[in-house]
Amino acid sequence: MDKQYFLNIFNVTEPQLERLAVSALARGGDWSDLYFENTVYGDLLLKDGQVTSGGLHSDFGVGIRVLSGEKTGYAYSESTVPEDMQEAARAASLIADGGTGSRKGGKNVKDFCGSAVGNDMLYPESKSWNSTKASGLVPFLEKLQERILALDSRAVKIIARISYSHSDILMFNSYGELTYDARPMGSVTASVIFNDGTRSENKTASRSFRQGEELLTGELLEELAAEAVRGIDARFDARRPKGGRMPVVMGAGASGILLHEAMGHAFEADFNRKGQSVFSGRIGQQVCDRSINIVDDGTIAGNRGACSYDDEGVPGQKTYMVKDGILNSYLHDRISAGWYGVAPTGNGRRESFRFNPIPRMRATYMESGSATAADIIASVGKGIYVDEFSNGQVKIGEGDFTFYVKSGYLIENGKLTAPVKDINIIGNGPQALSDIVCVGNDLKIDNGTWTCGKEQSVPVSCGIPTVLVKSLTVGGE
Repeated sequence: MDKQYFLNIFNVTEPQLERLAVSALARGGDWSDLYFENTVYGDLLLKDGQVTSGGLHSDFGVGIRVLSGEKTGYAYSESTVPEDMQEAARAASLIADGGTGSRKGGKNVKDFCGSAVGNDMLYPESKSWNSTKASGLVPFLEKLQERILALDSRAVKIIARISYSHSDILMFNSYGELTYDARPMGSVTASVIFNDGTRSENKTASRSFRQGEELLTGELLEELAAEAVRGIDARFDARRPKGGRMPVVMGAGASGILLHEAMGHAFEADFNRKGQSVFSGRIGQQVCDRSINIVDDGTIAGNRGACSYDDEGVPGQKTYMVKDGILNSYLHDRISAGWYGVAPTGNGRRESFRFNPIPRMRATYMESGSATAADIIASVGKGIYVDEFSNGQVKIGEGDFTFYVKSGYLIENGKLTAPVKDINIIGNGPQALSDIVCVGNDLKIDNGTWTCGKEQSVPVSCGIPTVLVKSLTVGGE
């Protein structure tokens, strides 16, 4: 897609964009930007073999931001009629009027210009969701339900859902940068309740990628069905163990949500700029073992968190937050980058044109180490192995966290033994990071429907190899 395609969607011209950016600075200010969005969302739900809900709606408009010192003015319009956009520009200008102050690094947002061309290489969409008919999705959901029932007869209730969207984004700022992006997203979820005659257990399996309708393959169907029934025997057999301080092995993949919540948020630059994070002022310091590298990556092709450009027009990139155990970088939007005097990292993200961009994660993971998962487990005399968390709570300032364990096992004499449930893992993010004593060679990115809810909701993903934390509090009997 070329530039003119995006200009036509919003019925604007480049001279109009230039005039609008200038109008936003009518009462002064350092910088202004425009964020145009046209998103079409679709959803279809199959419950117990029947289509029970479905919908299709669109979201269209432009957000206008003005930066004046440390003050931000933001307004939006659901119309791109020139008069309506000018009104939003005046409102943003009035809100930002009177802002004062300078940025710590003495640099401004213009020092870090993005590329002025579109890039769809991270998520080409061979079969656009824009041409999808809901009726054509029903057979996939029906086959998914049938496959789950065939794999486990204890499944008594199945809810299968396909949700999808396509977003056309156009961005322009007062320094003349014009960027644009076409962003697909497709998600499939299967939620299953199992009953063995006396008890019930539940399991959810999901996949989400920046892809079009080509996402819906037979391979994906088989993968989701197999995951939906995997481990159910262990869940029926699981018991609540004795609690206490003990080693915890986190399994590869979905355990990365603890990395995202307990550590990743503490690396976001807005928390650090305001002194709210336990990592404030610690750039260049060793924060964990030198074998550990923690990454936030917007460049994984097709990944839910991928960004050809972030929502400020900064090209997507791979950022090492921790490199060889050293705190290497925070996650920056343009504002925090200007304040620190560094380049933005492509982490300025927003839920929609109605929201101001703030530093947010994309795909957050720890790189592989050198140990095997089997050797890590074998090194533990008595502890807990966990591979699926839910319902976590984190205090960004202190770094304290509590996560509920949905799936895990006791480790006894270096072997996985009894399955466990109804336990919490309690700890402190920075302390847990420094207490990681072994990193596996089996990094897995979990491609579930992860959504981060820091003030706004944005799609993310997470991952981790098998890791051993030498001591955490396990809340059990």
